[in-house]
Amino acid sequence: MQVELPFSPACERNRGPIAEVLTRHFAGCHNVLEVGSGTGQHAVHFAAQLTHLRWHSSDRAEYLPDLAARIAQAELANLPAPIELDVALRALWPRARFDAAFSANTLHIMAWPEVERCFAMLGETLQARATLVVYGPFNYGGRFSSDSNAAFDAQLRSTHSSRGIRDFEAVDALARAQGLALLEDIAMPANNRCLAWARSG
Repeated sequence: MQVELPFSPACERNRGPIAEVLTRHFAGCHNVLEVGSGTGQHAVHFAAQLTHLRWHSSDRAEYLPDLAARIAQAELANLPAPIELDVALRALWPRARFDAAFSANTLHIMAWPEVERCFAMLGETLQARATLVVYGPFNYGGRFSSDSNAAFDAQLRSTHSSRGIRDFEAVDALARAQGLALLEDIAMPANNRCLAWARSG
């Protein structure tokens, strides 16, 4: 009998559009590191859809039991047990090198120094030729792209002052500092974006 696990309706809604982006940009990739896998719904869906990928999920220790349970239930050969990963702790970053990385709805939850550390460590963890895709809301030119994003940002900051929707330009600068060039900035449902970068070695 399957155990009832945490469930995100948003993950169910956005997994299809994200999978379309990953199908294009991860076509030539083999090993993906997902930063902040949360409930594991994305990991299970993408591993099932993109069977040429070995999908490595990760999250902080307190989220691992439920994440591991969902992955175990899925019984997918290309979806191994999750990795413990706190982006702020160098020691927890995997020593393996990956040719792709993905993260969804994490940058606005991290404090900005954690976002900086995340990109710096991705720079070390990704291979010389690699692709990075990040999903979530972003500001452009320091402005919210919608009233709903402005309200979401206010909600985030009310729970923790270090949270908030990040500026695209600042995030792109972090990616460029790691040799990642922007390939595509894709409009997604609910005023979100998918940003895809690559470095060519």
